[in-house]
Amino acid sequence: MHGEERDDGGTQPSRTAPRPPWPSEAPSVPVSGWTPLRVAIVALLVAALVLWSSALAQGARWPWEGRYDFTLPSGAVALEADERPSPGVGAAAQPLGAPPPASAADGSWSFLRLQRDGVTPVAYDPCRPVHYVVRPDDAPPGFESLVEEAVAEVAAATGLRFVYDGRTDERVTRDRAASQPARYGDRWAPVLLSFERPADNPDVGRGIAGRGGSDAVSAGGPWVYVTGSVVVDADWAAEAAGSPWGRAAVRAVLVHELGHVLGLDHVDDPDELMHVTNDGQVDLGPGDLAGLAELGRGACEPGL
Repeated sequence: MHGEERDDGGTQPSRTAPRPPWPSEAPSVPVSGWTPLRVAIVALLVAALVLWSSALAQGARWPWEGRYDFTLPSGAVALEADERPSPGVGAAAQPLGAPPPASAADGSWSFLRLQRDGVTPVAYDPCRPVHYVVRPDDAPPGFESLVEEAVAEVAAATGLRFVYDGRTDERVTRDRAASQPARYGDRWAPVLLSFERPADNPDVGRGIAGRGGSDAVSAGGPWVYVTGSVVVDADWAAEAAGSPWGRAAVRAVLVHELGHVLGLDHVDDPDELMHVTNDGQVDLGPGDLAGLAELGRGACEPGL
């Protein structure tokens, strides 16, 4: 359901990713008054220290490694005329910004969907701002700054203008309507970012920290993304956000999922943040940046 895929990049030379701090020694246990229970506790601590040392020797992994998954929702949607907002709402005569100049750095990137020519990626309309809302329920403390930082990073990489429309009580669903006039007025629904518990949303949890994606529509011309959603495992985020390294992990998940929202697919390159798993990456890699820059050069479609 993801359309054609393309990999235009090379492979970046290996980088050293920052790692979380590891304890230098096991917790101490009193040596007086030995009992079978205390002997068992010491044995467990020794075993844990051995496993910890082994993991450190092999290169420590973030606890959320393997928690990325493919996008939600995905694909193009067919809307009847009465399901679409009035054409051209919020559209300017020219792009509102421009992506950074192309870089000579090597990297890997891939697009979720291509236009009918099989080459050009589907992207958001650069002549309109990308509006977004955030559901605060179940979000970790300080979530607003994490979201703001993640949005600013992808905005700088694409040149797209993002506008925060405030909070919402809407949840992420697979059948989310692209146009919701009763809730958001006569326009395309804003991108929705939500932290949700696995007990409430089965699309997260069980090793999946987040999902993200967008809906594309066409008025006879190029396909254009008009709205999307990001859902993050609230239970995992609440626990992770309690430390600086954990907050960096939550922010990295948000950037990764926003990359999906804007049109990037996973790549088989561990030096990129869009890699399907994370081995400690916290920043966009050269391929991520190159792909996002191309996605910032999408077509302006005032007819939508």
